Amino acid sequence: MLTAAIQSFIEQSLNSPCIFNPVGGGSINHTYRIVAGNKTFFCKLNQLAAFPGLFDAEQKGLKLLAQQQVIRTPRVIAHAHTGDTQVLILEWIEQGLKTEDFWKTFGRQLAALHHIQHNQCGLDSDNYMGALPQNNHWTSSWTEFFIHQRLQPQVKLALDRRLLEPAHVAQFEKLYQQLAGIFAAEPAALLHGDLWSGNFLCDDAGQPVLIDPAVYYGHRSMDLAMTTLFGGFDAPFYESYQHYFPLPPNYRQQWEICNLYPLLIHLNLFGKSYLSDILYTIRRY
Repeated sequence: MLTAAIQSFIEQSLNSPCIFNPVGGGSINHTYRIVAGNKTFFCKLNQLAAFPGLFDAEQKGLKLLAQQQVIRTPRVIAHAHTGDTQVLILEWIEQGLKTEDFWKTFGRQLAALHHIQHNQCGLDSDNYMGALPQNNHWTSSWTEFFIHQRLQPQVKLALDRRLLEPAHVAQFEKLYQQLAGIFAAEPAALLHGDLWSGNFLCDDAGQPVLIDPAVYYGHRSMDLAMTTLFGGFDAPFYESYQHYFPLPPNYRQQWEICNLYPLLIHLNLFGKSYLSDILYTIRRY
């Protein structure tokens, strides 16, 4: 991915000769640590045709979160297309240790982010959840938004790919009828949207940093549910969040249902190893 033309474009963007070192950064991007003079940056590259608008959506999400001034995100340095490659250059985050104070701060700051609210669910633009497009059309009802813009598109895709069967779709339809009684009405919260353990950092001052957002306004249980997938967060995080933004009595039920969405995403991206967790939830309803 790092051709001479792309390297030249990045050096022009940073106005300096650069040293490029590949680093780990997920399954869909080529990622680099860039040293330009005495400054360091993080750079992502991928194919524009494969993921049109992905980095445009990511930089919009990072800037929206940053504007709230409640939790740190990397500064967006540059974002552009060069040939068939899209480029995103971000502030480099030096990492520190995740102490108990870090987790308490993270819980408090996420609660503050969720107190930034809207009278509708959605966003003024669409984005991505991982490698799959995510629709964010404004909707007045959370349950309608969750059904029509989160679950149903992924269920249809999984059915088309023969990862789900028609009987499973019927079970989802039964679940949809119960959602209004499970999610009590509350204002839509500003969400990170993809808050699993790989999408945040601890900086060298011990402060949380959100990365790789899939932002929209929706039910705050979507963020909290995702924190329990793939390892979960430490207990002080949840205790702190609960102190600053108390959870409803049935929050565990809400989280289980909310996690159907990321599990369906993983089913469609990575195959049937995620099917059993999905079926365990929908069969209960």
